[in-house]
Amino acid sequence: MSESEIVIATLMRHSGGSGLQSHVRTFDEHLRDVSRRVSIVSPFTARSPFVLPMFAARIGIRPLSRPAAVWWHQYWHAHYLKAALTRQLAHRPDAVIYAQCPISAGVALQVRTTQPVVMVAHFNISQADEWADEGEIPRGGRLFRSIRSFEDRVLRGLDGIVYVSEFTKAGLEDRLPVLRDLPSAVVPNAVSRSSATPGRSVPRADLITVGRLDSRKNHRYLLEILAAAAARGHRYTLSVVGDGADRQALEARTAELGLADQVTFLGYQPDPRGLMREHRIYCHTSTTETFGIVLVEAMSEGLPVIAAPVGGVPEVVRAGTDGLFWPLDDASAAADVLIGLMGDPAAQSALAAAAQSRARAEFSAEVAGERLLTFLEHTGIRPEQSLV
Repeated sequence: MSESEIVIATLMRHSGGSGLQSHVRTFDEHLRDVSRRVSIVSPFTARSPFVLPMFAARIGIRPLSRPAAVWWHQYWHAHYLKAALTRQLAHRPDAVIYAQCPISAGVALQVRTTQPVVMVAHFNISQADEWADEGEIPRGGRLFRSIRSFEDRVLRGLDGIVYVSEFTKAGLEDRLPVLRDLPSAVVPNAVSRSSATPGRSVPRADLITVGRLDSRKNHRYLLEILAAAAARGHRYTLSVVGDGADRQALEARTAELGLADQVTFLGYQPDPRGLMREHRIYCHTSTTETFGIVLVEAMSEGLPVIAAPVGGVPEVVRAGTDGLFWPLDDASAAADVLIGLMGDPAAQSALAAAAQSRARAEFSAEVAGERLLTFLEHTGIRPEQSLV
């Protein structure tokens, strides 16, 4: 199986700023670098003129019913992925399917013949919980229960599962103890090497944060930390990279706190790592993270990280070695952490050097990507479980 093609099944476009998209791109690049056959199959490779119009219809449905819009999104993404994946697998009996979510894994289990299906878990408990956290479906409602039931069937039928952190492994195995008997591996999200030339760029701002502007990323709290520091005479500048539903409210709160001259909202940026090089510290206030690939990206660019020890973050950031932790319930105490690090250039340099070294040793594509490839190559085939 060592020369089998890796078929990556995903619902998302190749380009984009999400952690999942970064995971796919980095692994795809690594496979090509080591001359392995790889293909990425998504609904967008279905060659149908109706793909984009059907997906766009969700925009009109959402104001009428958010759960209906979620159902529409899932149904039609699965529909077009099925068409594309069926065509891709027709002459590839020895391929290994690497699915990026339960829906893509479910499609793969439906259409595969002899190919093993391995799924990577980018979520902790269920994607139903993620939809509920975003306010798109009622927690415990009909669609919520349906998504969980579907996931249970899919996960039981996999040939293998990859967890991006011990945190995600523990969460899913607690929910479905049967997964403890499934071939599995904990492989962190990989990042490509920095393309920066030696020597740091001239900082455009003190701090940077990257992520979707929504409640889970908790940018509002980061503004409170800046305000607490400013009240003590420490006015730090911050670049906010990303877009989302909360942008307008965050910009308004920035003005209310008197931070308009300190905070710049840059929106979506195609190369956030390039921007990271122009800052001193990476700041993160997310309330939950299954892994936190953006933290590794910042470390790879030589930035010390300040984040909260939630979810899989402690598996990425070692407090006092390559970053620091701050609380999510006390902006004044968090400001103490920030002020202390900003006032200690030697500590910044030491943390940055350790962060960059660890990113290369443990999270580089050459290391983590090769671990992932080895697991996919050694995953057994269970064709009797080919149907969901």
